[in-house]
Amino acid sequence: MIFPKRFIKATEEFSTFENWVPAPYFRKKITVSKQTPAEILITACGFYELYINGERITKGCFAPYISNPDDMLYYDKYTVSLRKGENVIAVQLGNGFQNNPGGYIWDFDTADFRSAPSFALSCRFTDENGKETVYESGKDFKTAPSPIIFDDYRFGEYYDANKTLDGWNLPEFDDSEWQEPLIAATPAGEARICEAEPIVSHGEIKPVDIIRAGDSYIYDFGICAAGVCRLTIDGDKGQKITLRYADQLIDGDLDIASDWFVRDFWERDKHIVHKDVYICGGGTESYTPAFTYHGFRYVKVSGITAEQATDELLTCVVLYSDIKPCGGFSTSHKTARALQDMTVRSDISNFHYFPTDCPHREKNGWTIDAALSAEQFLLNLTVEASFKEWMRNMVKSQKSDGRLTGIVPTSGWGYDWGNGPESDRAIVYIPYFTYIYRGDTQMILDTADSIERYLKYLNSQTADNGLISIGLGDWCHVGREADDPKAPLVVVDSLVCLNIANMAAALFDAVDLKDKKAYAARLAEGYKAAVRKQLIDFKTFTVCGDCQTSQALAIAYGVFEEDEKAEAFARLLEMIERENNHLDVGVIGNRVLFEVLFEFGYGDLAFHMITRPDFPSYGNWIERGATSLWEKMVREERDYSKNHHFWGCVSAWFIKYLAGIRYNPAGNNLKEVNIAPNFVKALPNASAYFVSNYGKIESSWKREGEVIKLSLTVPNEFTGSIILPSGYTFDDKTRKKAAASGEYTVIKEI
Repeated sequence: MIFPKRFIKATEEFSTFENWVPAPYFRKKITVSKQTPAEILITACGFYELYINGERITKGCFAPYISNPDDMLYYDKYTVSLRKGENVIAVQLGNGFQNNPGGYIWDFDTADFRSAPSFALSCRFTDENGKETVYESGKDFKTAPSPIIFDDYRFGEYYDANKTLDGWNLPEFDDSEWQEPLIAATPAGEARICEAEPIVSHGEIKPVDIIRAGDSYIYDFGICAAGVCRLTIDGDKGQKITLRYADQLIDGDLDIASDWFVRDFWERDKHIVHKDVYICGGGTESYTPAFTYHGFRYVKVSGITAEQATDELLTCVVLYSDIKPCGGFSTSHKTARALQDMTVRSDISNFHYFPTDCPHREKNGWTIDAALSAEQFLLNLTVEASFKEWMRNMVKSQKSDGRLTGIVPTSGWGYDWGNGPESDRAIVYIPYFTYIYRGDTQMILDTADSIERYLKYLNSQTADNGLISIGLGDWCHVGREADDPKAPLVVVDSLVCLNIANMAAALFDAVDLKDKKAYAARLAEGYKAAVRKQLIDFKTFTVCGDCQTSQALAIAYGVFEEDEKAEAFARLLEMIERENNHLDVGVIGNRVLFEVLFEFGYGDLAFHMITRPDFPSYGNWIERGATSLWEKMVREERDYSKNHHFWGCVSAWFIKYLAGIRYNPAGNNLKEVNIAPNFVKALPNASAYFVSNYGKIESSWKREGEVIKLSLTVPNEFTGSIILPSGYTFDDKTRKKAAASGEYTVIKEI
């Protein structure tokens, strides 16, 4: 494929907070002698909107992708029909990540690639004589400013309808006053067609309440979501309407404390903050932002009259990647059902080409978030294609010494803070879980060299005593500051590195990379030996730190031998009892704590810890009005996000341990499933499903008096077993059967 590489832009000047440069329009006329199909290839440094003869044909929002263009340069391909006579190709550009003054905290404002947005395009067709004709972007295009007078991916968009150029993207428009564009530099990134799902609308939400707040009106949409607000108004010419966004209210007004970089900038300039502004042209108008989105439940509208503050004024348009449900969990238990809904809502609110950390603040591809949530994403949503695309970017961002950055894409920030084993394990977690649930070996091959290079980097950072201490540790410990966990860093890092090395060995084994597997296995053995020698008191089987995270990680990651596990688990139970059966972990410990409890037969305790209504717990979030997962479990509600996904492994636990769908349990057979439900006392019923590559698996159980009715759907060619928990048998007194579709009666042993 021949990718166009001649980039054009409107100006050398790029937009800043102090100096706004409008989003540019571009257009070019093409005359053909007959109607003919054409192929258009387009890429942009920034975001683009593409029109042919006035018709928007762009694949979705924020095309073509979000990347460092010096690493990966993404193109989109369209097949269009050119009509006989004059046609016009029209493009509008937004700043996207190419010109990102709103990213100053992560150095996007000083990125080497920063510039005014630009694009490259080719239009290829065959004329009536059979000759191939190619038009490419160049100085024969024309450009002019659009009514979008400021746009930033994080901070918002300003639109002045009085600057509208009606028909700008139609052939008959007079562009004689437009300017010639400039030739822009071609980025150094690898050119490829974007295979990640586009970002599209997934429905609309109407406000559930409108609250008067002085001269303004606060629209409550009932849930935290990600997207934009469509404004529909009969306004006066020049009327300025401001929409400001937040995910919670404090004292009856928007809480901007969780938008800490917005809050910090607010102190410098009260004009540019997480908001959209529309200046009316007069009459009935509709406006939907093109180059920004927001995370919000509440929108504060200023500049309207009481008569204009109607239900029809604002509509929330939900935006995220075009990923589909492929699994789920349901129950009549109110709290568990809400937690599943909250997890999926947070997952989709934070999936815009790749997993982001929060939709209202950073919108960064934090690798720690993606690693922690990889399994829950794959069990609920069809994310594998987007995962594969993002992994290409992660590999490209790796330093020659093997270091990985904490955010992808990056401007160069994140190699000295924000990374470390807890974050970096995304390089193995995403290929591993994609392999388990989708059988994708190509992603393993694509990342194998990068994984090996990273393992060698870890080895170079390991101390002479065999331990390592370079990461963030057990981030966001409940009830504490994010960087103040109970588990010692050396414990968490060394155990996570053991996990990384073992998982890498499994990946290399899956694609028969024997030398790489052997190296990973030796590294894992070294970490295990060092932890056992220096970080465990074998008199009491207590891991250094004497806390839930240290103990659970060591058990989960295989530090204890088979005859030691019972004593080690008994210590974990003591630690939990010491906290009155509350969880006392950060996100790293949380990822494994409940899995360990379920695996050791303590499903009732796990479910109680998750759903109990008092602090700290998942259930406590619901008691406090949460509609999505929060960033932290703390008593104070300010200064953190209300829409994060890295606590969302609760959904995976529900599917795997409550409904009991254990798909591909040995990691080498996509046609094998074990069904191992937990009939926890507080749960009246549980159902889950997962759509595998080879058919839909369903597991559902409910209590009927003294018995439990278990209903299964398992594809005919599948192997596996139904394994009942201790204390239960089938009505024929057996505890294990071959996994097969059917209805089963389960009784409790006396």
